Amino acid sequence: MQASELLERLPHVDPDVLVIDVGLPDADGRDLCQAVRAQGFTAPIMFLTARDAVPDRLSGFAAGGDDYLTKPFNFAELVARLRALIRRGGTQRVAEVGGLTLDPIRHAIACGGESAEVTPTEFRVFARLVANPGEAVRRRDLIRAAWPEGSMVHDNTLDVYIASIRRKLATLPDAPAIKTIYGVGYSIR
Repeated sequence: MQASELLERLPHVDPDVLVIDVGLPDADGRDLCQAVRAQGFTAPIMFLTARDAVPDRLSGFAAGGDDYLTKPFNFAELVARLRALIRRGGTQRVAEVGGLTLDPIRHAIACGGESAEVTPTEFRVFARLVANPGEAVRRRDLIRAAWPEGSMVHDNTLDVYIASIRRKLATLPDAPAIKTIYGVGYSIR
């Protein structure tokens, strides 16, 4: 399928995940990813490519990708990553809680007429909290929602992301707060 054909058909289908090669014959996969996101596609996008340099991976994430797997790859790993993306995909469709809006296209949060951009990982952590407003979300559930399956994520890594999200929320008028539930995890109220 050509990139232009995908863009024409995308509004009429609802895939759970999209896999894009960076080196497409008729387009750059990162440009296609941006165009797909601009159309409102919120499901996860994985880049599958031979380009394995850090700047290539970073540009894939900046274009709106959620995961990046380099060739050659192990098929079992590809399947595991796709399953993890599909599992997390539902959280990216969360739209609003308590006047706070999540924009999965821009990876931004907005409240009171102001907005703040968040990283893809911050967005996934925040979307998981917003999906369960007022409830304590366990640390392990936040980690599962935000990082690929099998990732080695330390507890303090999650704390750093929560602190960053809190700083961004503080810039938004009337934004709900993230509360620490000691011994359990976090909650948004």
